[in-house]
Amino acid sequence: MDIKLEFVRKRSEFGRPCSFSDFLAEVTVDIPPDPSLADDFIPQDPVDFAFQEGPVMALHEVNTERAQVAIKGVNHVEGGWPQHVDPKNPELTSRYREEVEREDAYTRSVQRLGSLVEHYIRQNNAIDIYEEYFEEEEEEDEEEEHPSAKTIIVIRDWQTDLSWLICAPQRDPNPTKRMATHLSWHPDANRAVAVAYCSLDFQDSRKDLSSDSYIWDLEKPYSPELTLKPSSPLVTLEYNSKDWHHVLGGCYNGQIVYWDTRKGGLPVEMTPVELSHRDPVYGACWLPSRTGTECFSGSTDGQVLWWDIRKMAQPSEKLILDITKEDQLKNALGASALDFAPTMPTKFLVGTEQGIIISCNRDSKTPPEKIAHIFSGHLGAVYSVTRNPFFPKVFLSVGDWTARIWTEELMDSSSIMETRYHTPYLLDCCWSPVKPAVFFTAKSDGTLDIWDFLFHQKEPSLSLKVSNDPLLSLRSQDNGRVLGCGTRLGIVSLLEISPGLCTMRKNEKTLTSTMFEREARREKVLQDKHRERLLREQERARARPEEQEDPQEVFEKAKEDFFSIIKAEKRRRGQDDPEE
Repeated sequence: MDIKLEFVRKRSEFGRPCSFSDFLAEVTVDIPPDPSLADDFIPQDPVDFAFQEGPVMALHEVNTERAQVAIKGVNHVEGGWPQHVDPKNPELTSRYREEVEREDAYTRSVQRLGSLVEHYIRQNNAIDIYEEYFEEEEEEDEEEEHPSAKTIIVIRDWQTDLSWLICAPQRDPNPTKRMATHLSWHPDANRAVAVAYCSLDFQDSRKDLSSDSYIWDLEKPYSPELTLKPSSPLVTLEYNSKDWHHVLGGCYNGQIVYWDTRKGGLPVEMTPVELSHRDPVYGACWLPSRTGTECFSGSTDGQVLWWDIRKMAQPSEKLILDITKEDQLKNALGASALDFAPTMPTKFLVGTEQGIIISCNRDSKTPPEKIAHIFSGHLGAVYSVTRNPFFPKVFLSVGDWTARIWTEELMDSSSIMETRYHTPYLLDCCWSPVKPAVFFTAKSDGTLDIWDFLFHQKEPSLSLKVSNDPLLSLRSQDNGRVLGCGTRLGIVSLLEISPGLCTMRKNEKTLTSTMFEREARREKVLQDKHRERLLREQERARARPEEQEDPQEVFEKAKEDFFSIIKAEKRRRGQDDPEE
Protein backbone atom coordinates (compact mmCIF):
# COMPACT_ATOMS: atom_id res chain seq x y z
CA MET A 1 0.00 0.00 0.00
CA ASP A 2 1.40 3.36 -1.03
CA ILE A 3 1.32 6.21 1.50
CA LYS A 4 0.24 9.50 -0.05
CA LEU A 5 -0.04 13.03 1.34
CA GLU A 6 -2.40 15.46 -0.33
CA PHE A 7 -1.86 19.15 0.29
CA VAL A 8 -4.73 21.44 -0.68
CA ARG A 9 -4.62 25.25 -0.97
CA LYS A 10 -6.46 27.96 -2.78
CA ARG A 11 -5.26 29.18 -6.15
CA SER A 12 -4.77 32.63 -4.75
CA GLU A 13 -2.35 31.20 -2.16
CA PHE A 14 -0.06 29.58 -4.75
CA GLY A 15 3.52 30.65 -4.31
CA ARG A 16 3.29 31.23 -0.58
CA PRO A 17 5.75 29.29 1.62
CA CYS A 18 4.38 26.15 3.21
CA SER A 19 3.99 26.09 6.94
CA PHE A 20 4.07 22.60 8.47
CA SER A 21 3.52 21.80 12.14
CA ASP A 22 3.71 18.64 14.25
CA PHE A 23 0.55 17.16 15.74
CA LEU A 24 -0.45 13.82 17.25
CA ALA A 25 -1.46 10.87 15.11
CA GLU A 26 -5.10 10.42 14.37
CA VAL A 27 -6.99 7.26 13.45
CA THR A 28 -8.83 8.04 10.28
CA VAL A 29 -10.17 4.55 9.45
CA ASP A 30 -10.47 1.46 11.70
CA ILE A 31 -11.43 -1.79 9.99
CA PRO A 32 -11.90 -4.58 12.58
CA PRO A 33 -11.36 -8.24 11.51
CA ASP A 34 -14.39 -10.09 10.23
CA PRO A 35 -14.48 -13.71 11.53
CA SER A 36 -16.85 -14.70 8.75
CA LEU A 37 -14.07 -14.17 6.18
CA ALA A 38 -11.68 -16.60 7.88
CA ASP A 39 -13.05 -19.54 5.93
CA ASP A 40 -11.83 -17.98 2.67
CA PHE A 41 -8.18 -18.04 3.79
CA ILE A 42 -5.76 -20.89 4.52
CA PRO A 43 -3.32 -20.20 7.36
CA GLN A 44 0.29 -21.09 6.57
CA ASP A 45 2.55 -21.67 9.55
CA PRO A 46 5.49 -21.80 9.27
CA VAL A 47 6.04 -19.84 6.09
CA ASP A 48 8.96 -21.06 3.93
CA PHE A 49 10.60 -18.96 1.30
CA ALA A 50 13.15 -20.56 -1.07
CA PHE A 51 15.86 -18.61 -2.83
CA GLN A 52 19.06 -19.58 -4.63
CA GLU A 53 21.30 -16.67 -3.68
CA GLY A 54 21.16 -14.65 -0.51
CA PRO A 55 22.48 -11.17 0.22
CA VAL A 56 26.14 -10.83 1.02
CA MET A 57 26.55 -10.09 4.73
CA ALA A 58 29.65 -8.49 6.17
CA LEU A 59 30.95 -7.34 9.54
CA HIS A 60 31.23 -3.56 9.65
CA GLU A 61 33.77 -1.93 11.88
CA VAL A 62 34.44 1.77 12.63
CA ASN A 63 37.73 3.46 13.40
CA THR A 64 38.01 6.28 15.90
CA GLU A 65 39.83 9.42 14.90
CA ARG A 66 42.71 9.04 17.32
CA ALA A 67 43.27 5.40 16.27
CA GLN A 68 43.70 6.52 12.67
CA VAL A 69 46.08 9.29 13.70
CA ALA A 70 48.08 7.14 16.13
CA ILE A 71 48.93 4.29 13.78
CA LYS A 72 48.49 3.81 10.06
CA GLY A 73 49.31 0.08 10.03
CA VAL A 74 45.97 -0.93 11.57
CA ASN A 75 43.20 -0.41 9.05
CA HIS A 76 40.29 -1.01 11.37
CA VAL A 77 39.86 -1.46 15.10
CA GLU A 78 36.41 -2.12 16.38
CA GLY A 79 35.41 0.49 18.91
CA GLY A 80 38.83 2.21 18.87
CA TRP A 81 41.81 1.44 21.08
CA PRO A 82 41.29 -0.46 24.34
CA GLN A 83 41.72 1.43 27.55
CA HIS A 84 45.00 -0.27 28.49
CA VAL A 85 46.68 0.78 25.21
CA ASP A 86 47.98 4.31 24.97
CA PRO A 87 48.10 5.41 21.31
CA LYS A 88 51.09 7.61 22.05
CA ASN A 89 53.16 4.66 23.34
CA PRO A 90 54.80 3.02 20.26
CA GLU A 91 55.70 -0.20 22.14
CA LEU A 92 52.13 -0.85 23.26
CA THR A 93 50.67 0.08 19.89
CA SER A 94 53.08 -2.25 18.00
CA ARG A 95 52.31 -5.10 20.38
CA TYR A 96 48.57 -4.54 19.99
CA ARG A 97 48.97 -4.33 16.23
CA GLU A 98 50.72 -7.75 16.17
CA GLU A 99 47.89 -9.27 18.21
CA VAL A 100 45.31 -7.88 15.79
CA GLU A 101 47.25 -9.19 12.77
CA ARG A 102 47.52 -12.67 14.32
CA GLU A 103 43.78 -12.69 14.99
CA ASP A 104 43.09 -11.58 11.41
CA ALA A 105 45.34 -14.34 10.01
CA TYR A 106 43.59 -16.93 12.16
CA THR A 107 40.19 -15.63 11.07
CA ARG A 108 41.16 -15.81 7.39
CA SER A 109 42.47 -19.39 7.76
CA VAL A 110 39.28 -20.47 9.52
CA GLN A 111 37.16 -18.84 6.83
CA ARG A 112 39.22 -20.55 4.10
CA LEU A 113 38.85 -23.94 5.81
CA GLY A 114 35.14 -23.26 6.31
CA SER A 115 34.62 -22.62 2.61
CA LEU A 116 36.47 -25.86 1.79
CA VAL A 117 34.39 -27.89 4.23
CA GLU A 118 31.23 -26.23 2.93
CA HIS A 119 32.21 -27.27 -0.61
CA TYR A 120 32.55 -30.94 0.38
CA ILE A 121 29.35 -30.82 2.41
CA ARG A 122 27.44 -29.49 -0.55
CA GLN A 123 29.00 -32.07 -2.84
CA ASN A 124 28.58 -35.13 -0.69
CA ASN A 125 26.06 -34.03 1.94
CA ALA A 126 28.19 -35.85 4.50
CA ILE A 127 31.42 -35.50 6.45
CA ASP A 128 33.93 -38.29 6.78
CA ILE A 129 34.66 -38.28 10.49
CA TYR A 130 37.45 -40.81 9.91
CA GLU A 131 39.34 -38.58 7.48
CA GLU A 132 42.92 -37.91 8.56
CA TYR A 133 43.66 -34.27 7.88
CA PHE A 134 47.07 -34.27 9.54
CA GLU A 135 49.12 -37.40 8.85
CA GLU A 136 52.01 -37.90 11.22
CA GLU A 137 55.21 -39.49 10.03
CA GLU A 138 55.62 -43.06 11.11
CA GLU A 139 58.69 -44.19 12.93
CA GLU A 140 61.22 -45.91 10.69
CA ASP A 141 61.84 -48.81 13.04
CA GLU A 142 58.14 -49.58 13.35
CA GLU A 143 57.12 -52.75 11.55
CA GLU A 144 54.09 -52.26 9.32
CA GLU A 145 51.55 -54.99 8.81
CA HIS A 146 49.74 -55.40 5.53
CA PRO A 147 46.10 -54.35 5.88
CA SER A 148 43.50 -57.05 5.79
CA ALA A 149 40.94 -57.47 3.08
CA LYS A 150 38.40 -55.51 5.13
CA THR A 151 40.59 -52.46 5.57
CA ILE A 152 42.81 -52.65 2.53
CA ILE A 153 40.72 -50.23 0.50
CA VAL A 154 37.91 -47.76 0.90
CA ILE A 155 35.86 -47.48 -2.25
CA ARG A 156 33.81 -44.33 -2.61
CA ASP A 157 31.34 -45.18 -5.32
CA TRP A 158 27.82 -44.08 -5.97
CA GLN A 159 26.54 -47.68 -6.00
CA THR A 160 27.96 -48.78 -2.63
CA ASP A 161 27.46 -47.89 0.99
CA LEU A 162 31.14 -47.99 1.94
CA SER A 163 31.51 -44.23 1.64
CA TRP A 164 30.39 -41.39 -0.57
CA LEU A 165 31.37 -40.76 -4.17
CA ILE A 166 34.22 -38.31 -4.59
CA CYS A 167 32.62 -37.22 -7.84
CA ALA A 168 29.32 -37.95 -9.49
CA PRO A 169 29.57 -40.67 -12.16
CA GLN A 170 30.09 -39.41 -15.69
CA ARG A 171 27.42 -40.88 -17.97
CA ASP A 172 27.08 -40.90 -21.72
CA PRO A 173 24.73 -37.94 -22.36
CA ASN A 174 23.27 -39.53 -25.48
CA PRO A 175 20.02 -41.49 -25.26
CA THR A 176 21.59 -44.38 -27.20
CA LYS A 177 24.23 -45.63 -24.77
CA ARG A 178 27.71 -46.64 -25.91
CA MET A 179 30.73 -48.23 -24.30
CA ALA A 180 33.36 -46.24 -22.40
CA THR A 181 36.27 -47.87 -24.22
CA HIS A 182 39.20 -45.78 -22.94
CA LEU A 183 40.10 -43.24 -20.22
CA SER A 184 42.88 -40.66 -20.10
CA TRP A 185 43.63 -38.32 -17.16
CA HIS A 186 44.59 -34.70 -17.66
CA PRO A 187 48.35 -34.27 -16.98
CA ASP A 188 47.73 -31.11 -14.93
CA ALA A 189 46.87 -32.53 -11.48
CA ASN A 190 44.28 -34.89 -13.00
CA ARG A 191 41.66 -32.15 -12.96
CA ALA A 192 39.79 -33.66 -15.94
CA VAL A 193 39.34 -37.03 -17.64
CA ALA A 194 38.89 -37.71 -21.34
CA VAL A 195 36.57 -40.62 -22.17
CA ALA A 196 36.30 -42.33 -25.55
CA TYR A 197 32.79 -43.61 -26.31
CA CYS A 198 32.24 -46.21 -29.01
CA SER A 199 30.13 -49.27 -29.75
CA LEU A 200 32.36 -52.28 -30.48
CA ASP A 201 29.47 -54.63 -31.24
CA PHE A 202 29.71 -56.14 -34.71
CA GLN A 203 27.48 -54.31 -37.21
CA ASP A 204 25.72 -52.27 -34.58
CA SER A 205 22.86 -50.68 -36.54
CA ARG A 206 21.07 -48.79 -33.77
CA LYS A 207 19.54 -45.51 -34.76
CA ASP A 208 20.81 -42.17 -33.43
CA LEU A 209 24.19 -43.68 -32.54
CA SER A 210 26.37 -40.66 -31.78
CA SER A 211 30.09 -40.49 -32.57
CA ASP A 212 30.94 -37.83 -29.96
CA SER A 213 33.34 -38.30 -27.08
CA TYR A 214 33.73 -36.04 -24.06
CA ILE A 215 36.16 -34.41 -21.67
CA TRP A 216 34.76 -34.22 -18.14
CA ASP A 217 35.74 -31.74 -15.43
CA LEU A 218 35.73 -33.45 -12.03
CA GLU A 219 34.27 -30.38 -10.34
CA LYS A 220 31.35 -30.29 -12.82
CA PRO A 221 30.50 -33.94 -13.46
CA TYR A 222 26.93 -33.43 -14.66
CA SER A 223 27.83 -31.94 -18.02
CA PRO A 224 30.94 -32.42 -20.19
CA GLU A 225 33.53 -29.67 -20.30
CA LEU A 226 34.22 -30.24 -24.01
CA THR A 227 32.53 -32.33 -26.68
CA LEU A 228 34.90 -33.93 -29.20
CA LYS A 229 33.34 -34.43 -32.62
CA PRO A 230 35.34 -36.93 -34.70
CA SER A 231 34.42 -38.29 -38.12
CA SER A 232 34.02 -41.78 -36.63
CA PRO A 233 33.53 -42.98 -33.02
CA LEU A 234 36.70 -43.00 -30.93
CA VAL A 235 38.08 -46.28 -29.58
CA THR A 236 41.06 -44.74 -27.80
CA LEU A 237 41.92 -41.25 -26.53
CA GLU A 238 45.16 -39.91 -25.03
CA TYR A 239 46.38 -36.61 -23.58
CA ASN A 240 49.79 -35.32 -24.60
CA SER A 241 51.94 -35.13 -21.46
CA LYS A 242 54.17 -32.49 -23.08
CA ASP A 243 51.40 -30.24 -24.42
CA TRP A 244 48.27 -30.59 -22.28
CA HIS A 245 46.02 -29.00 -24.90
CA HIS A 246 46.67 -31.72 -27.51
CA VAL A 247 44.48 -34.83 -27.44
CA LEU A 248 45.07 -37.82 -29.73
CA GLY A 249 42.29 -40.16 -30.80
CA GLY A 250 42.03 -43.43 -32.69
CA CYS A 251 38.79 -43.93 -34.61
CA TYR A 252 36.68 -46.96 -35.36
CA ASN A 253 37.23 -46.51 -39.12
CA GLY A 254 41.04 -46.49 -38.68
CA GLN A 255 41.72 -42.76 -38.81
CA ILE A 256 43.98 -40.87 -36.39
CA VAL A 257 42.62 -37.53 -35.17
CA TYR A 258 44.00 -34.87 -32.86
CA TRP A 259 42.43 -31.88 -31.11
CA ASP A 260 43.63 -28.64 -29.60
CA THR A 261 41.23 -28.10 -26.71
CA ARG A 262 41.77 -24.33 -26.93
CA LYS A 263 40.15 -24.35 -30.39
CA GLY A 264 37.00 -26.26 -29.49
CA GLY A 265 35.68 -29.74 -30.18
CA LEU A 266 36.32 -29.96 -33.93
CA PRO A 267 39.46 -31.87 -35.00
CA VAL A 268 42.48 -29.81 -35.98
CA GLU A 269 43.85 -32.50 -38.29
CA MET A 270 43.11 -36.10 -39.25
CA THR A 271 44.73 -38.75 -41.39
CA PRO A 272 43.32 -39.57 -44.85
CA VAL A 273 41.16 -42.67 -44.97
CA GLU A 274 43.11 -44.33 -47.80
CA LEU A 275 46.42 -44.12 -45.85
CA SER A 276 45.03 -44.90 -42.41
CA HIS A 277 44.36 -48.22 -40.72
CA ARG A 278 41.79 -50.55 -42.22
CA ASP A 279 40.38 -51.68 -38.88
CA PRO A 280 39.58 -49.96 -35.57
CA VAL A 281 42.53 -48.34 -33.79
CA TYR A 282 42.84 -50.03 -30.39
CA GLY A 283 45.99 -48.20 -29.31
CA ALA A 284 47.47 -44.72 -29.86
CA CYS A 285 50.40 -43.29 -27.88
CA TRP A 286 52.38 -40.06 -27.85
CA LEU A 287 56.16 -40.26 -28.28
CA PRO A 288 58.58 -38.22 -26.11
CA SER A 289 60.08 -36.28 -29.02
CA ARG A 290 61.60 -32.82 -28.87
CA THR A 291 58.66 -31.23 -30.62
CA GLY A 292 56.04 -33.26 -28.76
CA THR A 293 54.15 -33.86 -32.01
CA GLU A 294 55.06 -37.47 -32.82
CA CYS A 295 52.81 -40.45 -32.09
CA PHE A 296 52.12 -43.98 -33.25
CA SER A 297 49.09 -46.25 -33.46
CA GLY A 298 48.20 -49.93 -33.68
CA SER A 299 45.17 -51.65 -35.20
CA THR A 300 43.72 -55.09 -35.80
CA ASP A 301 44.69 -54.76 -39.47
CA GLY A 302 48.19 -55.90 -38.41
CA GLN A 303 49.99 -52.56 -38.82
CA VAL A 304 51.76 -50.13 -36.52
CA LEU A 305 52.00 -46.63 -38.03
CA TRP A 306 54.02 -43.60 -36.92
CA TRP A 307 52.63 -40.08 -37.40
CA ASP A 308 53.55 -36.43 -36.94
CA ILE A 309 50.55 -34.23 -36.21
CA ARG A 310 52.17 -31.36 -38.13
CA LYS A 311 51.94 -33.46 -41.30
CA MET A 312 49.32 -36.19 -41.15
CA ALA A 313 48.94 -36.65 -44.90
CA GLN A 314 50.83 -39.95 -44.66
CA PRO A 315 52.55 -42.06 -41.99
CA SER A 316 56.23 -41.41 -41.43
CA GLU A 317 56.97 -45.10 -40.75
CA LYS A 318 55.21 -48.45 -40.93
CA LEU A 319 55.63 -51.86 -39.27
CA ILE A 320 53.78 -55.04 -40.24
CA LEU A 321 53.26 -57.41 -37.32
CA ASP A 322 54.39 -60.54 -39.16
CA ILE A 323 56.10 -62.85 -36.65
CA THR A 324 57.40 -65.00 -39.53
CA LYS A 325 59.51 -61.92 -40.40
CA GLU A 326 58.52 -62.08 -44.06
CA ASP A 327 56.94 -58.60 -43.84
CA GLN A 328 53.70 -59.81 -45.43
CA LEU A 329 50.42 -58.17 -44.46
CA LYS A 330 48.49 -61.40 -45.09
CA ASN A 331 50.48 -63.08 -42.27
CA ALA A 332 50.20 -60.14 -39.86
CA LEU A 333 48.66 -60.47 -36.40
CA GLY A 334 45.98 -57.97 -35.39
CA ALA A 335 46.99 -55.53 -32.65
CA SER A 336 44.34 -55.39 -29.90
CA ALA A 337 46.49 -53.57 -27.28
CA LEU A 338 49.43 -51.18 -27.36
CA ASP A 339 51.76 -49.97 -24.62
CA PHE A 340 54.61 -47.49 -24.58
CA ALA A 341 56.72 -46.40 -21.60
CA PRO A 342 58.75 -43.15 -21.75
CA THR A 343 61.53 -44.84 -19.78
CA MET A 344 62.16 -47.12 -22.79
CA PRO A 345 61.77 -44.69 -25.72
CA THR A 346 62.66 -47.14 -28.50
CA LYS A 347 60.68 -50.17 -27.32
CA PHE A 348 56.97 -50.86 -27.19
CA LEU A 349 54.65 -53.81 -26.61
CA VAL A 350 51.83 -55.04 -28.82
CA GLY A 351 49.09 -57.42 -27.69
CA THR A 352 47.44 -59.35 -30.51
CA GLU A 353 44.10 -61.02 -31.17
CA GLN A 354 45.86 -64.39 -31.32
CA GLY A 355 47.01 -64.23 -27.67
CA ILE A 356 50.64 -63.39 -28.55
CA ILE A 357 52.54 -60.42 -27.13
CA ILE A 358 55.18 -58.89 -29.40
CA SER A 359 58.09 -56.85 -28.06
CA CYS A 360 59.26 -54.41 -30.74
CA ASN A 361 62.31 -52.19 -31.10
CA ARG A 362 61.97 -49.19 -33.38
CA ASP A 363 65.74 -48.60 -33.69
CA SER A 364 66.31 -51.80 -35.65
CA LYS A 365 67.39 -51.33 -39.26
CA THR A 366 64.93 -53.55 -41.13
CA PRO A 367 61.21 -54.11 -40.39
CA PRO A 368 61.63 -57.84 -39.60
CA GLU A 369 64.34 -57.00 -37.06
CA LYS A 370 61.99 -54.62 -35.28
CA ILE A 371 60.03 -57.64 -34.00
CA ALA A 372 62.46 -58.48 -31.23
CA HIS A 373 60.74 -61.10 -29.05
CA ILE A 374 57.50 -63.05 -28.88
CA PHE A 375 55.63 -64.07 -25.73
CA SER A 376 52.80 -66.59 -26.02
CA GLY A 377 50.58 -67.95 -23.27
CA HIS A 378 47.08 -66.50 -23.56
CA LEU A 379 44.33 -68.62 -25.09
CA GLY A 380 42.41 -65.62 -26.40
CA ALA A 381 42.91 -62.03 -27.47
CA VAL A 382 45.14 -59.83 -25.33
CA TYR A 383 42.92 -56.96 -24.22
CA SER A 384 45.56 -54.98 -22.35
CA VAL A 385 49.33 -54.94 -21.84
CA THR A 386 51.23 -52.48 -19.65
CA ARG A 387 54.73 -52.16 -18.21
CA ASN A 388 55.47 -51.90 -14.51
CA PRO A 389 56.29 -48.24 -13.69
CA PHE A 390 59.09 -49.31 -11.31
CA PHE A 391 60.54 -52.22 -13.31
CA PRO A 392 60.08 -51.49 -17.06
CA LYS A 393 61.28 -54.95 -18.11
CA VAL A 394 58.35 -56.48 -16.23
CA PHE A 395 54.94 -56.11 -17.84
CA LEU A 396 51.37 -57.21 -17.17
CA SER A 397 48.88 -58.58 -19.69
CA VAL A 398 45.21 -59.53 -19.61
CA GLY A 399 43.57 -62.00 -21.94
CA ASP A 400 41.05 -64.86 -21.84
CA TRP A 401 40.44 -65.61 -18.14
CA THR A 402 43.82 -64.77 -16.59
CA ALA A 403 46.25 -61.94 -15.91
CA ARG A 404 49.92 -62.76 -16.45
CA ILE A 405 53.20 -61.10 -15.48
CA TRP A 406 56.15 -61.39 -17.88
CA THR A 407 59.77 -60.32 -17.95
CA GLU A 408 61.89 -59.47 -20.98
CA GLU A 409 64.91 -61.09 -19.38
CA LEU A 410 63.43 -64.48 -20.32
CA MET A 411 62.94 -64.45 -24.08
CA ASP A 412 60.40 -66.71 -25.79
CA SER A 413 59.26 -68.20 -22.49
CA SER A 414 56.07 -68.39 -20.51
CA SER A 415 54.97 -65.92 -17.85
CA ILE A 416 56.75 -65.82 -14.49
CA MET A 417 53.53 -65.23 -12.51
CA GLU A 418 49.84 -65.49 -13.26
CA THR A 419 46.46 -65.35 -11.58
CA ARG A 420 44.03 -68.21 -11.37
CA TYR A 421 41.51 -68.80 -14.13
CA HIS A 422 38.35 -66.78 -13.54
CA THR A 423 34.84 -67.62 -14.72
CA PRO A 424 34.21 -64.20 -16.39
CA TYR A 425 36.55 -62.68 -18.93
CA LEU A 426 39.22 -60.18 -17.90
CA LEU A 427 38.91 -57.08 -20.06
CA ASP A 428 41.46 -54.54 -18.77
CA CYS A 429 44.24 -54.03 -16.25
CA CYS A 430 46.63 -51.38 -14.94
CA TRP A 431 49.47 -51.14 -12.45
CA SER A 432 49.38 -48.95 -9.37
CA PRO A 433 51.67 -45.97 -10.08
CA VAL A 434 52.87 -45.83 -6.44
CA LYS A 435 53.13 -49.48 -5.34
CA PRO A 436 55.18 -51.88 -7.52
CA ALA A 437 53.34 -55.10 -6.58
CA VAL A 438 49.74 -53.81 -6.80
CA PHE A 439 47.64 -53.98 -9.95
CA PHE A 440 43.95 -53.82 -10.85
CA THR A 441 41.89 -56.01 -13.19
CA ALA A 442 38.40 -55.46 -14.62
CA LYS A 443 36.07 -58.37 -15.36
CA SER A 444 33.08 -58.85 -17.61
CA ASP A 445 30.73 -59.34 -14.66
CA GLY A 446 31.36 -55.77 -13.41
CA THR A 447 33.82 -56.78 -10.67
CA LEU A 448 37.04 -54.92 -9.89
CA ASP A 449 39.84 -57.09 -8.49
CA ILE A 450 42.74 -55.55 -6.57
CA TRP A 451 45.87 -57.70 -6.38
CA ASP A 452 48.87 -57.26 -4.12
CA PHE A 453 51.35 -60.05 -4.89
CA LEU A 454 53.40 -59.23 -1.82
CA PHE A 455 50.36 -60.01 0.28
CA HIS A 456 48.58 -62.78 -1.62
CA GLN A 457 49.29 -64.42 -4.99
CA LYS A 458 46.43 -66.87 -5.36
CA GLU A 459 43.47 -64.64 -4.53
CA PRO A 460 42.84 -60.89 -4.98
CA SER A 461 43.19 -58.75 -1.90
CA LEU A 462 39.74 -57.33 -2.57
CA SER A 463 36.96 -57.92 -5.11
CA LEU A 464 34.35 -55.21 -5.46
CA LYS A 465 31.15 -55.29 -7.51
CA VAL A 466 31.31 -51.87 -9.17
CA SER A 467 28.53 -52.35 -11.74
CA ASN A 468 26.13 -54.89 -13.13
CA ASP A 469 27.58 -54.22 -16.59
CA PRO A 470 31.02 -55.33 -17.82
CA LEU A 471 33.97 -53.10 -16.92
CA LEU A 472 35.79 -52.26 -20.15
CA SER A 473 38.40 -49.68 -19.16
CA LEU A 474 40.60 -48.84 -16.17
CA ARG A 475 42.96 -45.95 -15.56
CA SER A 476 44.60 -44.78 -12.34
CA GLN A 477 45.70 -41.26 -11.50
CA ASP A 478 49.39 -40.51 -11.12
CA ASN A 479 49.11 -40.31 -7.33
CA GLY A 480 47.35 -43.69 -7.16
CA ARG A 481 44.49 -42.33 -5.03
CA VAL A 482 41.70 -42.36 -7.63
CA LEU A 483 40.82 -45.10 -10.10
CA GLY A 484 38.50 -44.58 -13.06
CA CYS A 485 36.30 -47.46 -14.31
CA GLY A 486 34.33 -47.35 -17.56
CA THR A 487 31.39 -49.70 -18.18
CA ARG A 488 29.61 -51.07 -21.21
CA LEU A 489 26.76 -48.56 -20.82
CA GLY A 490 29.14 -45.58 -20.82
CA ILE A 491 29.15 -44.92 -17.06
CA VAL A 492 32.52 -43.84 -15.64
CA SER A 493 32.83 -44.27 -11.86
CA LEU A 494 35.71 -42.76 -9.90
CA LEU A 495 36.82 -44.84 -6.93
CA GLU A 496 39.03 -43.52 -4.15
CA ILE A 497 41.55 -45.95 -2.71
CA SER A 498 42.61 -46.17 0.91
CA PRO A 499 46.13 -45.10 1.96
CA GLY A 500 47.07 -48.76 2.44
CA LEU A 501 47.12 -49.26 -1.32
CA CYS A 502 48.56 -45.92 -2.40
CA THR A 503 51.42 -45.45 0.06
CA MET A 504 54.86 -46.96 -0.46
CA ARG A 505 56.02 -48.98 2.53
CA LYS A 506 59.49 -49.53 3.80
CA ASN A 507 61.58 -51.83 1.54
CA GLU A 508 58.54 -52.57 -0.63
CA LYS A 509 60.38 -51.89 -3.88
CA THR A 510 63.28 -54.14 -2.81
CA LEU A 511 60.93 -56.95 -1.80
CA THR A 512 59.07 -56.70 -5.11
CA SER A 513 62.32 -56.79 -7.09
CA THR A 514 63.43 -59.86 -5.12
CA MET A 515 60.10 -61.56 -5.82
CA PHE A 516 60.32 -60.93 -9.57
CA GLU A 517 63.92 -62.15 -9.70
CA ARG A 518 63.04 -65.30 -7.75
CA GLU A 519 60.15 -66.13 -10.05
CA ALA A 520 62.31 -65.43 -13.12
CA ARG A 521 65.00 -67.82 -11.87
CA ARG A 522 62.39 -70.48 -11.14
CA GLU A 523 60.93 -70.15 -14.63
CA LYS A 524 64.40 -70.31 -16.15
CA VAL A 525 65.19 -73.52 -14.25
CA LEU A 526 61.94 -75.08 -15.45
CA GLN A 527 62.67 -73.99 -18.99
CA ASP A 528 66.18 -75.51 -18.87
CA LYS A 529 64.81 -78.79 -17.53
CA HIS A 530 62.23 -78.90 -20.29
CA ARG A 531 64.93 -78.40 -22.91
CA GLU A 532 67.08 -81.11 -21.36
CA ARG A 533 64.16 -83.53 -21.44
CA LEU A 534 63.54 -82.80 -25.11
CA LEU A 535 67.22 -83.32 -25.93
CA ARG A 536 67.28 -86.66 -24.11
CA GLU A 537 64.23 -87.82 -26.01
CA GLN A 538 65.82 -86.81 -29.31
CA GLU A 539 69.06 -88.62 -28.46
CA ARG A 540 67.11 -91.70 -27.43
CA ALA A 541 65.24 -91.66 -30.72
CA ARG A 542 68.50 -91.38 -32.72
CA ALA A 543 70.08 -94.24 -30.78
CA ARG A 544 67.20 -96.66 -31.58
CA PRO A 545 66.02 -95.85 -35.08
CA GLU A 546 65.00 -99.48 -35.81
CA GLU A 547 62.41 -99.40 -33.07
CA GLN A 548 60.58 -96.51 -34.65
CA GLU A 549 57.32 -97.41 -36.35
CA ASP A 550 55.72 -95.86 -39.38
CA PRO A 551 52.81 -93.57 -38.31
CA GLN A 552 50.67 -94.94 -41.13
CA GLU A 553 51.22 -98.51 -39.95
CA VAL A 554 50.31 -97.49 -36.40
CA PHE A 555 47.10 -95.92 -37.71
CA GLU A 556 46.12 -99.00 -39.74
CA LYS A 557 46.79 -101.27 -36.80
CA ALA A 558 44.68 -99.11 -34.49
CA LYS A 559 41.91 -99.15 -37.10
CA GLU A 560 41.92 -102.95 -37.35
CA ASP A 561 41.84 -103.25 -33.57
CA PHE A 562 38.90 -100.86 -33.38
CA PHE A 563 36.74 -102.73 -35.91
CA SER A 564 37.67 -106.09 -34.44
CA ILE A 565 36.40 -104.94 -31.06
CA ILE A 566 33.14 -103.77 -32.61
CA LYS A 567 32.62 -107.08 -34.43
CA ALA A 568 33.35 -109.04 -31.28
CA GLU A 569 30.77 -107.00 -29.37
CA LYS A 570 28.16 -107.65 -32.11
CA ARG A 571 28.78 -111.36 -32.01
CA ARG A 572 28.37 -111.36 -28.28
CA ARG A 573 24.99 -109.71 -28.65
CA GLY A 574 23.95 -112.03 -31.48
CA GLN A 575 23.65 -109.24 -34.01
CA ASP A 576 26.30 -110.32 -36.47
CA ASP A 577 25.88 -108.76 -39.95
CA PRO A 578 26.87 -110.68 -43.15
CA GLU A 579 30.21 -109.67 -44.59
CA GLU A 580 30.04 -107.38 -47.60
